Amino acid sequence: MSSQSSYYYQSAVDDFHQARRQAAMQQLLARFTGESTELLSYDDIRKKLKVTNLRERGLQDIPVDKIIGSVGRYNDFTRSFLPKSNTSEERWARVKMAVSDMTGVPPIEVYQLGDAYFVIDGNHRVSIARQLGTPTISAYVTEVKTRVPLMVGDNPNEIICKSRYAEFLERTNLDKLRPEADLLMTFCAQYSVLLDHIDVHRYYMGLDFQRDVAYEEAVAHWYDEVYMPVVEMIREQGIIRNFPERTEADMYWLLAEHRAELGEALGWEVDPGTAVTDLARKNKPGTAISRVLQSVVPDELETGPAPGQWREERIARRAADNLFDETLVAISGQPDDWRVLDQAILLVQRENGRLRGIYVADPKDTESEAIIEPIRQEFNRRTSEAGIPANFSVEWGTVARQVVARAAYSDLVMLALNRPPGLSILGRLASGLQTILKRTPRPVMVVPTAVSPLQHALLAYDGSPKAEEALFVATYLASRWQIGLTVVTVSSSSNGKLETATRFQSRAKTYLGLAGVTANYVVSVGLTAQTLLETAEKESADFMVMGGFGLSSMKSLVLGSTLNRVLLEYKQPILICR
Repeated sequence: MSSQSSYYYQSAVDDFHQARRQAAMQQLLARFTGESTELLSYDDIRKKLKVTNLRERGLQDIPVDKIIGSVGRYNDFTRSFLPKSNTSEERWARVKMAVSDMTGVPPIEVYQLGDAYFVIDGNHRVSIARQLGTPTISAYVTEVKTRVPLMVGDNPNEIICKSRYAEFLERTNLDKLRPEADLLMTFCAQYSVLLDHIDVHRYYMGLDFQRDVAYEEAVAHWYDEVYMPVVEMIREQGIIRNFPERTEADMYWLLAEHRAELGEALGWEVDPGTAVTDLARKNKPGTAISRVLQSVVPDELETGPAPGQWREERIARRAADNLFDETLVAISGQPDDWRVLDQAILLVQRENGRLRGIYVADPKDTESEAIIEPIRQEFNRRTSEAGIPANFSVEWGTVARQVVARAAYSDLVMLALNRPPGLSILGRLASGLQTILKRTPRPVMVVPTAVSPLQHALLAYDGSPKAEEALFVATYLASRWQIGLTVVTVSSSSNGKLETATRFQSRAKTYLGLAGVTANYVVSVGLTAQTLLETAEKESADFMVMGGFGLSSMKSLVLGSTLNRVLLEYKQPILICR
């Protein structure tokens, strides 16, 4: 070796030792960060991701930084192709000495898996290219198709998850049945749950179709009819924004778990839409702060959810034809209070929905168990005779708190009205209904006396946000149930306010007209509560639809409201909307 060659060789050896020091530093740091520096084994990845076919892609310039593995030398280099031992010093130095800028270097040979490359031949050339900072290198490429594509940045955990996904695809053939499907999970141990869901779905398909169902048919049907509808709800409610590290398949599993937990806690089956809404609500930014505030603010002064929230949730859940799928009815067991159950049964029959009965027991009452069983039996008898799906559950505590808590998992709350909020502050404080109406996130129907046939609704409409919710509900009832509807807007005697009332009526008429609903329209001057009561009697309205308290919690408690006065005097059911 000439002196000049000896100089270049020694320089290359120095570069090798510098690369070795860098490799040692990377490995040391990896012990603290937990990030792997290992070069990936092609055979290991090939087996995990399930190769489907190979295709020669010819000679190409490929990005050097996307070469992340090797066929045979994966133990000799780090993930960034730094040498891990001194055994390759001479060969590394000779390759380094032979080139200065990779120009004219023979192409390497690689396998391409997804976005990444694995060296078949040319590991030292890649190491030198990385050391020189060369962006690309010539390579003969063989593309290897796998059931799950590999990405350059995949860490060992992500590769494990992809291998589990590949096993799931090999079992189900979902990637062939639905090529657009992407069920990659970070909860990669839960693919067994998805397989269980498919097995259960296949079983019920067999019962429905009265025949044996092929496994692949069940897989495709489960994906179309079970998995994707839940994913669509997730997308529409934007819930995944609160879980940035998770995939849609992760969210499907999370919701299945959350739905099961809710069902166990509530004592009834929870539909997927309710589970999505509840998970979104509980993981909303600021929820923790809201819980702290709720713990220090008295129930009577809490504001409850914003007007319109329920309607937004119902639209996001893509409910079918029925607005009130789940009706919650509070049962007291008093002889006169069974009217609310009978009223609820009538409504549930019209809605083709489900009825959830709740009895709230006093924790201090030592005779509760003896009281509860007869109530349960009477509830079951009445709902069974009516032929509606229903269940009965018991909670302990205060009625208002338990009803509010359960309301979030229903579409409508129904109560017997025995003690309406009075016209005095003490009267309103003494009524748990004031708390329920302020805090419940769902419409509430109160039943003062006898059961109504619900054939003619009177809508109290003043253009406020809560009145808009009442208009939405009244439009549905008039259209769906084909019942009569009278829309009343009350103004004071001033001309300006009368013009405003007329404008509100025009808006309501337009809204109802777009839904194909005809109604009677009344614009009146006078006291609101008195006018509503008189018009209801004149029009033979057998129930009323109106917004909740229009004032703040404190003001409505001190000053009362139109709703307070109507609750005191109207003897027919009142459907109160937020």
